Amino acid sequence: MLQTPRRARQVATLSLVFGAVLLAGAATGAWGDANQPPPRPSADTARPAAGPGSDPAGSALSEQQAEHLLAAGGDRWGAYYSAQEYAEFSQGLDGRYLGVGLSVGRGEDGVTAVSQVAPAGPAAQSGIAPGDRLLRIDQDQADRLPVTEVVARLRGQGADHRAGSEVLLAVQRGGGEVRELRLRRALLDSQQVVAERLDKGELRITVRAFTTGVADQVRAALRAPHAGVVLDLRGNSGGLLDEAAGTAGIFLDGGSVGSYQERGERRELTAPAGGDQRTPLVVLVDGGTMSAAELLAGALQDRSRAVVVGSRTFGKGTVQQPSRLADGAVLEMTVGRYHTPAGRSLDGTGLTPDVQAAGGEDAGALALRVLAGLGTRA
Repeated sequence: MLQTPRRARQVATLSLVFGAVLLAGAATGAWGDANQPPPRPSADTARPAAGPGSDPAGSALSEQQAEHLLAAGGDRWGAYYSAQEYAEFSQGLDGRYLGVGLSVGRGEDGVTAVSQVAPAGPAAQSGIAPGDRLLRIDQDQADRLPVTEVVARLRGQGADHRAGSEVLLAVQRGGGEVRELRLRRALLDSQQVVAERLDKGELRITVRAFTTGVADQVRAALRAPHAGVVLDLRGNSGGLLDEAAGTAGIFLDGGSVGSYQERGERRELTAPAGGDQRTPLVVLVDGGTMSAAELLAGALQDRSRAVVVGSRTFGKGTVQQPSRLADGAVLEMTVGRYHTPAGRSLDGTGLTPDVQAAGGEDAGALALRVLAGLGTRA
């Protein structure tokens, strides 16, 4: 299927939003400017990107020519980016984003509310807190806008998509007074790793996407005392292969993490020696677990290092690589498939968990029960 730039962004938004929320079975449509890097059709990019002037034709391609090239090759995950679009995307992969530092959700009652606030961001500095109702964004009622439109406005559009631009918000806490706040957008660090120590000493580490530095963040989270680990990859739409491989290596003592093909050449992903192979580990997945996140789960499953719990994953097992055109635009094309250490390709099939959650079952609670069976809970 041809992915035009607008269609590609829609697909990416669906993979990030619905993969993280609806496929996880949440009751609200929640997403915000603090949780995800800028949308993209495929989060599995083999770095580094090609340098300037690497257009195989030696000249710039028009957007229509790029779309024709992708369609002719049947590249489902290919995409064309303008120079500005790709700069924003690269910024996201580096773990940064432009926004005001808040996430929003919309409940079944149609109310738009703040779900998360990034520490030290413009929203936090203005006194906005989780649970506050977002009434207006600029002059429009938030409840009448799609959540994705609210997010786009928080990030800024057109001339407003720059640090220092302003957005006017009206918020209300409980039944109190309505406050109008003028926030300045800033370049912020995205929070892709969240660690929580549970009541009996287990550590739940949620990884939302594999941007630069995520493996180091997971390693840092594991320094806290813990009896066992639940690695929550639900709704993780993928990211950088080296970050996913690096995260797998934290729990492996050397050996294969997987491999991928790049223009017919096989490239191995290996873990360094000295990883933790003793701590009981459960990996939690669902239909929103995609690509690099699937490779990580598959590696730990193949190496018998973790018990994978949840539901079948999305099934995207391809790798994309960008080529920069003469005018600074970027053509991103599929260059091959990745395989788990046992040689499995998950493309189109997904990963089957070792322990599958029944319909309507709380997968998070199931993961803890499985972890208990590994000897970590009383």
